[in-house]
Amino acid sequence: MEPILLAYIGIGFLTGMSFIGSAYGVTICGNTVVGAMKKNPDALGTYIALSALPSSQGLYGLVAYFLLQQHLVAGIPFISGCAILGAGLMMGFAAFYSAIRQAQVCANGIAAVGAGHDVFGATMVMAVFPELYAILALLVVIFVGGSLPVPVV
Repeated sequence: MEPILLAYIGIGFLTGMSFIGSAYGVTICGNTVVGAMKKNPDALGTYIALSALPSSQGLYGLVAYFLLQQHLVAGIPFISGCAILGAGLMMGFAAFYSAIRQAQVCANGIAAVGAGHDVFGATMVMAVFPELYAILALLVVIFVGGSLPVPVV
């Protein structure tokens, strides 16, 4: 298999899984907002803030792509193609799972705010924990990309 093909498969997983995870996450939150609006429509700003959090993993996937983009050349070494594939799989799965789990935390916070509880700050704090692992995955991509030889075009 050509190294460039391995790299593009990694990029596909990296971006695709992070985008799908974010889309799934914001949908979980959005569905919860619809129910919460019935009880407390005045908290729309709070609902929107919590609903937007799972979208960050998709942004991390996009950033990771831009960091690895310089290595996507026809003459890429085999080891670089394998490294991008591995980093892409790791980042894609981490971002996917992180976005969904973060959305579940946010959805519970949205439901609680809708029920009249003052839990916005606590929900924001708790929502950071699943996101931390997407950030760590992005750091791994940064380190892997930084360790690859820069291709001469």
